[in-house]
Amino acid sequence: MHVDFLLERFAAHADADAVIWRGQSCSYRSLLERYRYWWSRLEEQHVRPGSVVSLAADFSPNAITLLLALIERGCIVVPLTTAMAAQKPEFLETAEVEWCVQLDERDEAHWQRTGRQATHALLRRLADPGHPGLVLFSSGSTGRSKAAVHDLRGLLEKFKVPRAARRAIAFLLYDHIGGINTLFYQLSNGGCVVTVPERSPAAVLHAIATHRVDLLPTSPTFLRLILLSRAYEQYDLSSLKLVTYGTEPMPESTLRKFHERFPRVELLQTYGLSELGILRSKSRSSDSLWVRLGGEGFATRIVNGLLEVKAQSAMLGYLNAPSPFTEDGWFRTGDAVEVDGEWLRILGRRSEMINVGGEKVYPAEVESVIQEIPGVEDVVVVGEPNAITGNLVVARVKLAGGETVANFRPRLRAFCAARLPRFKIPQKVELLAESSTGERFKRIRKANP
Repeated sequence: MHVDFLLERFAAHADADAVIWRGQSCSYRSLLERYRYWWSRLEEQHVRPGSVVSLAADFSPNAITLLLALIERGCIVVPLTTAMAAQKPEFLETAEVEWCVQLDERDEAHWQRTGRQATHALLRRLADPGHPGLVLFSSGSTGRSKAAVHDLRGLLEKFKVPRAARRAIAFLLYDHIGGINTLFYQLSNGGCVVTVPERSPAAVLHAIATHRVDLLPTSPTFLRLILLSRAYEQYDLSSLKLVTYGTEPMPESTLRKFHERFPRVELLQTYGLSELGILRSKSRSSDSLWVRLGGEGFATRIVNGLLEVKAQSAMLGYLNAPSPFTEDGWFRTGDAVEVDGEWLRILGRRSEMINVGGEKVYPAEVESVIQEIPGVEDVVVVGEPNAITGNLVVARVKLAGGETVANFRPRLRAFCAARLPRFKIPQKVELLAESSTGERFKRIRKANP
């Protein structure tokens, strides 16, 4: 019913690689067998349709097929990963989870009933008619995590149209809309999901070379880490044809350098949110930050310089926050954009904009310049309240070689003076003791260190 179209495609690609997990291939035939097992197991465990079930796992064969069985049974799935372990108790409580399933290192499932009963109106809106659901938590990189509730029927609809099969790295995981998108795209087209033991440049590039991966979906921050590591010099990456990037604004300097290093690889900017799903996109070119967004099931409009999206796959709402939709159903993304005909350039969240004496400063532009200064390993730009200008531009930097702030500050100002208007040049410089990158390889941008 809900996943029949996927099972039909599994049968059509029975002998093809479906998942590479811990270096071993699992075929679509094997996925079908595992799916049947989990369907029976849900009956044995007395997991009722409409149950809220957390699934803590990586993209293992059993995790994938258990997810499909839960969807077919009409359960509401709350995907979790080890990266969010510290927030797990909060997430379980917010989502009113009734069953916890944990897959261990051997890919074996451990079940536990929580004793809760889901009563939230949005959860009942799914459970009562038996619709499969998905609860995704935002990364909380700029504040508290929000719990977005989806009717999975809407999210799955776009995968019913066959497209090109690919071999893709599973970079973003279950708990991210990008990871869900990668998984279902591959499964619905007979492609292959290649998992990695860790999300380091060396591990990811090794997997690309070993398993002849042609698609890497990732973040701008991770692309910069690849360039800094120079790990690409050790591997044959000739199979790589497409890199898609999203989750945060792309620094122009990172895009340019990556394109120069890999001129034969197509670079495609993607756009998606936990609340909406992933929109179809087209970059103007591999070295351009201008993108066209939309596609079947999506519409976009610009209101007061901010992007709004109407989507058939939009969430039902938040479990722990007010609705962000307009009265006529448009989602306010909060992303500021420039417009050039049908093309958009995403500047960043309006909430992250730094107002300096009435002038607008978007952190990504300043970070892009500072990243080009020799010796800068990492940088995050934020605003700090100031009685005179309203805000100061503050650069928090991680420096190589033990350079002091006192020595670095004049280098930064001289470098930026030739590349940025005066009001965008950081007036304050602080050292970062650790990377500003979160568990999802997205820049963490908060007002205080």
